[in-house]
Amino acid sequence: MGNKVNTTKLKIRTGDLVKVIAGDSKGQQGKVLSVQTDKNRAIVEGINLVSKHTKPNAANPNGGIIKKEAALHISNLMLVDPKSGKATRVGRKLNADGKLVRVAKISGEEIK
Repeated sequence: MGNKVNTTKLKIRTGDLVKVIAGDSKGQQGKVLSVQTDKNRAIVEGINLVSKHTKPNAANPNGGIIKKEAALHISNLMLVDPKSGKATRVGRKLNADGKLVRVAKISGEEIK
């Protein structure tokens, strides 16, 4: 009864090319590997790398320190416009088939 589920529609999806607009990795671009909708976070390829100390196991017999991507908040990411290559806001519009699609605000280009 007390648990409220966040049902907001996120404008960033797995596979999108995004630019980091705030934080230590500001200005970097990368592909979204996964989106955690419940936490409003996303993991971006090669961005926000953290050092993870691992014990020796079957996969990694020596153990050691591994560099791994950590999740970033969605508000710190902006989609890259497919036409101009600049960071852009995302809108939604009905296309010719009557389907709701994401659209880049700068160029009006449909986002695949």
